Amino acid sequence: MDEVSTIPGGVRGRVVSRDGTEIAYERYGDGRPLVLVGGADGGAGRALAGLLARRFSVVTYERRGVAAVEREIEDLAAVLEAAGPGAAVHGTETGGVLALAGAAAGLPVEAVSVYEPEPLADGLVRAVHARVLVVDGGASPAATRQAARALTAALPRARHRTLTGQTHEVAPHVLAPVLAEFLDEPVP
Repeated sequence: MDEVSTIPGGVRGRVVSRDGTEIAYERYGDGRPLVLVGGADGGAGRALAGLLARRFSVVTYERRGVAAVEREIEDLAAVLEAAGPGAAVHGTETGGVLALAGAAAGLPVEAVSVYEPEPLADGLVRAVHARVLVVDGGASPAATRQAARALTAALPRARHRTLTGQTHEVAPHVLAPVLAEFLDEPVP
């Protein structure tokens, strides 16, 4: 971990992925580590990080523009190492797919939560052994909600939660307490 400067509410740093690519990240708060993996736009949500930083050491990072999943898993591995042992991961949309793919690839994650991830291959789903929370929005399209329930049923250690009134653009203040509750649960 190479933390380089302090910013309001957080610390900026860089890690180096396996292929030599530098990955910028920001860390907020103190506590157990939680890595936020953003969607296709690469953003991981400073608002969500700020809300969760009250209880966790939240790390957000800049995803590569377009990269193979294997490269993105390597990036996530480098960020997890910077985050510290016992890290959990939360991913939104394609970030949820990456979080689950990382867990399936054996990255050291204790828990994974995802918000409306895109569909995943069955083989990948069965390889995820971390505790998982699959979340969807109650005002999201029916197909999205059905996909979230199907994913939950396919994962070995998962449960599902629907956030009433939320759409694909989930409100951080609604999602944050649900994630905190899940991450605070005792590990069986």
